[in-house]
Amino acid sequence: MLERSELLLPAGSLVKLKTAILYGADAVYAGTPDMCLRAQSKFSLEDLKEGIEFVHAHGKKIYLTLNLFMHNRDVEKLPSFVSTLRELHPDGVLIADPGVFQYVKENAPELNLFVSTQANICSWAAVKFWQSQGAKLCVLGREVTFAEAKEIREKCPNILLETFMHGAMCMSYSGRCLISNYLADRSANQGKCAHCCRWHYKLHLRLKDGSIKEIIINEDNKDAFEFLLEEEFRPGEYYEVIEDEHGGYLLNSKDMCLMPRLPDLLSAGIDSLKVEGRNKTEYYAGTVARAYRQAIDDWYRDRKNWDYKKYMPEFDTLQNRGYCLGFHDGKLTNLSQNYEYTRTLGDWLFAGSIIEWQGDDAIFEIRNYIDSGEEIEFLIPGSLETIKLCLQEFTDAVTGEITPKVSAGQGKAIRIAANSWSKPIEEIKKLLPQYTIARKFSALNGDNRDMLDHKKSEFEILCREK
Repeated sequence: MLERSELLLPAGSLVKLKTAILYGADAVYAGTPDMCLRAQSKFSLEDLKEGIEFVHAHGKKIYLTLNLFMHNRDVEKLPSFVSTLRELHPDGVLIADPGVFQYVKENAPELNLFVSTQANICSWAAVKFWQSQGAKLCVLGREVTFAEAKEIREKCPNILLETFMHGAMCMSYSGRCLISNYLADRSANQGKCAHCCRWHYKLHLRLKDGSIKEIIINEDNKDAFEFLLEEEFRPGEYYEVIEDEHGGYLLNSKDMCLMPRLPDLLSAGIDSLKVEGRNKTEYYAGTVARAYRQAIDDWYRDRKNWDYKKYMPEFDTLQNRGYCLGFHDGKLTNLSQNYEYTRTLGDWLFAGSIIEWQGDDAIFEIRNYIDSGEEIEFLIPGSLETIKLCLQEFTDAVTGEITPKVSAGQGKAIRIAANSWSKPIEEIKKLLPQYTIARKFSALNGDNRDMLDHKKSEFEILCREK
């Protein structure tokens, strides 16, 4: 067991990896498309080598994934995969398939073997089994409650434990989903999930004559009735089925956020606290990393006065589906489900990031439309503070063309001169190093604003129900 819990962030690309480290991650996890369950991974072998060197130069750790479930066609590739891993020297390798585990154990004994969440570890007995096979760390399934995780920690004190703390929830069992296979011929267990659980579904009725009729929801009847599901053994507990002009969402979980339960995880001695989201932006990685970094450090410094509400505003700047506590407290309730929409909502947008400093000029890559006079907030690594900046015009970093507004494009960047800042440039360069991210406010319209506020209220209810 580690002396302090580590903050583990996803690294879906080299830039995201460096951003996560800059904003406080103790470790990152990454993989290549042919070695892991992330078919959309943006890493090449050269990127991984550079990323590992970067992580180790900062005294941090990196774990690589070999967690696909192999079919016969994949087995012949295993020797080259393992050879690549041995060349890269990661701090751990995440594996789910027992056959892969055994092969790596026999052919690369120097590698630290970690058991992926795909192995569905939900008990201390399973942890002990994998420990007996040589595993150094086990990732607990999302379905494990805190009470169960605490018992696992007590019964298995001599192995590292990792648990999910933040990110999207999967409606299947630890991500082992068949829906995508069935509807889209895309295997979730081969890293190609189509996220069918978040598709739009429409309600239909089958009449006695066998004909099927669509239920038309319109302005005249939308408030006349509601559809509710009641499970046989949970009488009186109704799950609302809502259909609007976009469809209905039966399987759409809110996003997990265990910030309110962070003291539980830290006090129990869970070694690694994992954030999900390798396909999210570097803005997501940096924002989540700095919030949890500050929260974890504050808890170790002053447990008595720690309050999760100090850090939640950071998560409100991220596009989200509303937050829930996952299975931490036990059985999920209807408050963990988002019936209204599958898209993510938020009042803030990723404005861009400082990709380099050229002398005293910041080269700022644009990731969203910015108009003259709009305020940009730069997130200072190592704190929850920001530096605000308003530009009246924008200078193209390559051509020098000056425009009153700027839009995102392939590598589109502007040059921010030293005299644009309210602080001395040497101080700015120290506070905002390469890979610093920035955001801009973009207010939601009335209906979306109301929905997001409603989700925040539901999350507060969940937090009080412990």
